[in-house]
Amino acid sequence: MKIDFGKTASDYARHRAGFPARMYDLLAEDGIGQPGQRLLDLGTGTGTVARNFALRGCEVTGADPAEAQLEAAARLDRAAGLRVRYIAARAEETGLPAHSFDVVTAGQCWHWFDRAAAAAEVRRLLVPGGRLVICHFDWIPLPGNVAFATERLIEKHNPAWKLGGGNGLHAAWFEDVIAAGFEGVETRSFDIDAPYSHEDWRGRVRASAGIAASLPPAAVASFDAEHASLLARDFPGEPLSVLHRTWWLTCIAP
Repeated sequence: MKIDFGKTASDYARHRAGFPARMYDLLAEDGIGQPGQRLLDLGTGTGTVARNFALRGCEVTGADPAEAQLEAAARLDRAAGLRVRYIAARAEETGLPAHSFDVVTAGQCWHWFDRAAAAAEVRRLLVPGGRLVICHFDWIPLPGNVAFATERLIEKHNPAWKLGGGNGLHAAWFEDVIAAGFEGVETRSFDIDAPYSHEDWRGRVRASAGIAASLPPAAVASFDAEHASLLARDFPGEPLSVLHRTWWLTCIAP
């Protein structure tokens, strides 16, 4: 698939739930996200991760190649009374100075990168002892639940989409960071039931790689209409309770 998240900026900004506050609290207990830390958020999208760390007093830069996403991020920042610096850049080659960040984060995006190149770039950017955080907030499809039914519908409308059936755990990222020379690799996870109205779940799914980021507008509209019918028929109660797994990996630059 050819993916362009810039086409999803409106739905992305409005409907994609950010990471739970508990994750930021646990990272803070581990020394990540402290006031004054210089933090770079790769694949920042509409700035969800960047804003949360800015709220905690970090000096935040967000990088993303999709300028429509960065424009949406800046609007949300202004509404929140926050200031984050954004640059249009790829994770593999940011153009930023070496050893200029204490923390680098990548939320829900590491799989879109050339991972070896991105890991090498992060090592270049971090100060010695700096921390990399790769984090995910994934819906978990189980037979009979709404995520499972939604994934079957995505596959019907976009057979090229091959990202379904995940368990929210990303073991391959261990190999990426160890091969790049990072040390002290650790992971944590917890599950939550995230509430969504039908409108928000439809918007969340439209904003995904398998729908608006890769399908033409008419195909998106066709999917969304069938998705609305599926929810009304099989999952009529609101809010929906959508099982998600929050998972993150941390490691240290030598």
